Amino acid sequence: MWAKRFTRRTFLKAAATTAAVLGAGGTFSFGDWLKTASAATVTKVPSICETCSAACGLWVHVKNGRIWKVSGQKDHPASKGRLCARGHAGMLLAYHKDRITHPMKRMGENWYVPITWEQAYTEIAAKLKQVLAEHGPEKFFISHNPRPTGKFYLDRFLAAVGSSTLQSHHSMCSTARDVAYKWTTGGMATADIGKTKYIVFLGRNYAEGLSPSSVANLVAAHERGAKIIIVDPRHNASCLFGQWVPIRPGTDLALLLAIAHVLIKEDLYDKDFVTNYCVGFDEFKQAMAPYTPEWAAAITDIPAATIYEIARGLGQNRPASCIEQGYKAPNGTNYANGTQMFRALACVNALLGNYGQDGGMKFPVGPKLGSLDPKKYPAPPKAKVPRCDGVGIKGEFPLCQPSQGIVHLMPKMAMEGRAKAGFLHRINPVRNAPDPEFMMKGYKQLDLMVVCDVKWSETAMCAHYVLPECSPAEREDLPDGLSGSRPAVTMRSQAIDVIHPETKHLADIITELASYMGLEKYFNFTREEVAAAMVKPLGITLDDLRAKGTIGLPGGQKPGVPEFKTETKKVELYCKAFADNGFDPLPKWQPPLTKADKNTFVLIHGKQAFMSHTATASDPYLLAIARKYDLERIWINADRAKKLGIKDGDLVEVSSPLATRRVRAKVTERIHPDAAYLPAGYGRFAPFLKIGRGFGVNPNDFVPFRTEPISGHAMMMEVAVHIRKAGE
Repeated sequence: MWAKRFTRRTFLKAAATTAAVLGAGGTFSFGDWLKTASAATVTKVPSICETCSAACGLWVHVKNGRIWKVSGQKDHPASKGRLCARGHAGMLLAYHKDRITHPMKRMGENWYVPITWEQAYTEIAAKLKQVLAEHGPEKFFISHNPRPTGKFYLDRFLAAVGSSTLQSHHSMCSTARDVAYKWTTGGMATADIGKTKYIVFLGRNYAEGLSPSSVANLVAAHERGAKIIIVDPRHNASCLFGQWVPIRPGTDLALLLAIAHVLIKEDLYDKDFVTNYCVGFDEFKQAMAPYTPEWAAAITDIPAATIYEIARGLGQNRPASCIEQGYKAPNGTNYANGTQMFRALACVNALLGNYGQDGGMKFPVGPKLGSLDPKKYPAPPKAKVPRCDGVGIKGEFPLCQPSQGIVHLMPKMAMEGRAKAGFLHRINPVRNAPDPEFMMKGYKQLDLMVVCDVKWSETAMCAHYVLPECSPAEREDLPDGLSGSRPAVTMRSQAIDVIHPETKHLADIITELASYMGLEKYFNFTREEVAAAMVKPLGITLDDLRAKGTIGLPGGQKPGVPEFKTETKKVELYCKAFADNGFDPLPKWQPPLTKADKNTFVLIHGKQAFMSHTATASDPYLLAIARKYDLERIWINADRAKKLGIKDGDLVEVSSPLATRRVRAKVTERIHPDAAYLPAGYGRFAPFLKIGRGFGVNPNDFVPFRTEPISGHAMMMEVAVHIRKAGE
């Protein structure tokens, strides 16, 4: 097949064949070959994008055994027939120059040698057994970017060795939102943008931190005449569709408290909903009394009249009005007040009575997938040992979600001796969390660190062993249940042959490693058997999924107020679980840790429409866009820049107590004077990277390592920086 790599051996063979043809009096026509190759059959294989958490469904168009192009799946709720730039570029990871092609063993600083799989399994298993025997299974953890295959195999392996610490990327992403929603409404509701009349976005930027369907919904809402408010220190790309309300960084909580104040004082809230579906309203009402728009104006830098206008717009249009749920932004993992900020957001939506209502907030509905027959395929018992990240432990992080954990905390736990061994899959905390020097120092104190990934990363450079996984285009993964207005199921199928023979599927890596650990009884099945069991209750087959990629299922969101999965079965304006664990049970004003002054800026960051953190920051095609349009620059407010003698395009020096970096300036009126903005993901420094290393500056270099006490997030925008013209 044309897809196979053109090696020295195949070149010599082809040369010999060509010489034989020419020697026989024949002719070789490149034109004939090109005509044949161009006319080759194109096959479409369903797959899933892996460049961001939207995980859009796509079709891989394969020609001559190679990826020819990709297109969006129309039936997938995230893509709906479209793909962003990241989706178009992402599948070409299969051909990336920085792929890990063999199991690697660290011999010294930045010194790795290739080894056989047998040696890798033997040595990893021996060391892990030693750690478990000497320190206990509670000192072992697994960190990953959750995808269907990893969620099944890694969770099972973790239980098999007797550990309980499984972590995702969320403490660097959306943990504050997720924890606040869990304890306030019992789960995360999402905005019904398609039917809303009035919607407020707080730091959320659909046009850049995007899935194609969310952008389409935003455009449709705008064209339908919905009122769209974009609250953000930066005039982001979504402001094309709505009114920009600039805000002082980290003060969104004050805005929400003032909105709640107006809704209650002016009798604009839904009394029936509050009476029947909320607990703690009297306490909440009393707590909101001091938070007038005039009070909030002094903190947020938003005029009081604008705050009144927003609150009244929400109240007058309820229940078809809402404050959108956000993601990372100010209520995800960025500020010390993030968890209470999202508590306030969920409570304001409750005052609007919009849960379960058209145009308000709706809980997504997903399918119930099947599982293996435990009699035929015995599952390991769930471990009862404490976690090594403090999640679920009284006095540490009792409210954080076990499925997410606190991934950025593990280097600190390694320094303290609470973590001794870790397995990390497709996750890069060294570059995506604050203070990379601290992260590397901690990881290097582990007795055993194994990284499994497709290409080299900063985190991989800390590992004792690096295991090569085949790329998304080269593998078939387990089915994934999709939640939304109606349930669906999707699956990635293998589109091309494996390019590098020593790369493996994660399922095979874990199954084989388990065998070396003596745990093969818990993995006595094939990946095909797991996948078949998962879709069996849905009334479809794997062949159906392989043909269609995504299949919609019966059912959907039911009209009316949903059941809230909290202890009280109601929205908890007053949260007893918070009170029981020493946290304020009511959302009250809590200032961010960082505030700008006349000499400093609060450093904020965010996605660009074609980039998704380090997942794409070494992609050659997407980097070409960034380079061509100078998109790595730092945004500085025009008035502040003028006082500093900085002009657009000048090289500036950005510094905090942790780091000093140089980058060119973008001088603009599209950012609040207290803020400076850097795009996330650049500043790659892993020595083995051939593409992207040294381009741009990463905001995490300036931010100290810290952990917010309620949800355990990384407080990734809690830093003030000095900016001056370079050379002065």
